[in-house]
Amino acid sequence: MSNTVSAGSTLDERMMGLALRVARRILGQTAPNPAVGAVIADEATAEVVARGWTQISGRPHAEAHALSVAGDRARGKTMYVTLEPCSYHGRANPVVRKAMPCAEAILAAGMRRVVVATEDPNPEIAGQGVAVLRQAGVAVDIGVCGAEARWVTAGHILRMTRGRPFIQLKVAVSGDGLIAPGDGAPVWVTGPDVRAYAHVLRAHADAVMVGRRTVDDDDPELTCRLPGLASRSPRRVVLDPGFRVSPSLKMFASARRVPIIVFGAAGSAPPAYPAGVEARQVPAAPDGRLDLEAVLRSLAQDGVTRVLVEGGPTIASALLAADRVDEVVIARGTEALGANGRQPFGERGLEVLDDAGRWQLADRRMLGADTLTIHRRAGRL
Repeated sequence: MSNTVSAGSTLDERMMGLALRVARRILGQTAPNPAVGAVIADEATAEVVARGWTQISGRPHAEAHALSVAGDRARGKTMYVTLEPCSYHGRANPVVRKAMPCAEAILAAGMRRVVVATEDPNPEIAGQGVAVLRQAGVAVDIGVCGAEARWVTAGHILRMTRGRPFIQLKVAVSGDGLIAPGDGAPVWVTGPDVRAYAHVLRAHADAVMVGRRTVDDDDPELTCRLPGLASRSPRRVVLDPGFRVSPSLKMFASARRVPIIVFGAAGSAPPAYPAGVEARQVPAAPDGRLDLEAVLRSLAQDGVTRVLVEGGPTIASALLAADRVDEVVIARGTEALGANGRQPFGERGLEVLDDAGRWQLADRRMLGADTLTIHRRAGRL
């Protein structure tokens, strides 16, 4: 791969775009730390000196990783980083305590300039990393590709500011915008390219969430089964107010390898689950449905930053009604279901996403014969 970024926009935008691509690659692998990308470049030649990203263990951070790759070549160069460098010493982990904060590491490396896509809302940082750099005479610019960086880092931002993870809702619909009725096995309304993409979405999530009916109807595994992605299967989360899902279903057989959390209503007695399955009780509303806020808070407290929701219309409509969906991924097939289909969001269809004041179309592309659209909640970040 060439180390020179091609022309097209400003150098800052091109380099930050590269840092964002690096960050996206490791989504789902760094929680509770954010997935961050860093690029060290020579502005005079537009040469990429080094790339770095948050390591799976959470340390080293992206900046430290890039600096270790660059070595002495970092001196006098510019770093492009998707999130503000940290400025504090870790306290809880004795190994982390030994790590130099990224802002200090940048100073020690003798860097000339740092370009930050977006500031970190973590109260332990929140502008302090930028302040450390500027006070030492390093030029700092903030906001290059900031909007996109906030979406890449949305799980961390929402966990810090709202106490919940980023919620991505994935729905596969037929050519006439309906979902298939469950009958004990999956009914495919899209092709193999979309099904492969669904596994990539799982790999980029910290948890995949479904409701009881989806587990009963489809008996899914909810793991990543593309070559090379098996180790990136996120934990599975099942919303089951009465703890009625049978532990004999397919997904429970792999619980030792890929953990499962079953959320039920307080007062309901869980069955004897196999190893790797945890039962958690949260309050229920008068209609018997689980308190979604309590579920999301519980996951956030675990360090979960990104949740992929693959449940059916009940969980989808509940999350939309509570305004807790941040991104909707719609995969639309070519064949119609007609009278055999159901609306994807309870009593409502895809027209929900036509509200321009609430939803913005972020991407549209073809995956094989099927159409993929990504819709983001306007004003969320």
